[in-house]
Amino acid sequence: MNIDKVTLTGRRVRLEPVAAHHLPGLAEAIHDGALWEIPLTFVPHPRDLPQFLLNADAAQAQGQELAFATLDVASSRVVGSTRFRCIEAAHRRVEIGFTFIAASWQRTHINTEAKQLMLQHAFEVWGCHRVELLTDERNHRSRNAIRRIGAREEGTLRHHMVMRDGFVRNSVIHGITSSEWPEVKAMLAARLA
Repeated sequence: MNIDKVTLTGRRVRLEPVAAHHLPGLAEAIHDGALWEIPLTFVPHPRDLPQFLLNADAAQAQGQELAFATLDVASSRVVGSTRFRCIEAAHRRVEIGFTFIAASWQRTHINTEAKQLMLQHAFEVWGCHRVELLTDERNHRSRNAIRRIGAREEGTLRHHMVMRDGFVRNSVIHGITSSEWPEVKAMLAARLA
């Protein structure tokens, strides 16, 4: 698995390796819905974006993560961010997560096409056997979005993470395997057509 920075481009969404020039757009996206205030997620406050970038670059250099700015192709506007994380090259396994999308772009084509691009890269370029997606068990919108892209709910990791407010969350794990990818790929293509 080559964890080098790469741009993933679809018909209406482009995922660019997150860089300093994306930070103003990311700040706008985060302000659109005050995303940092949502207790069920780890969206950074806009003032913390320089550290967000430093952490993303350090994790990429270690082969652990690959972070993207999510752009709407038509407007070239930064509308959020997502990343490959918990990369396990030896086991050909990766997690897609740390995703946030500006409130005005949620429930549009953005998340579906971004996930399609990432899944295609994971299965068809990296040769992954498995892609995982985790979310707070209380985050029903996220759980529904994950299921809509074809991932199967597999169980709950109890007392899995400590949230910013100190709450110890249970994380629901979803997965897509390489044998399921052709069916998921066809479903996503039909949804985006």
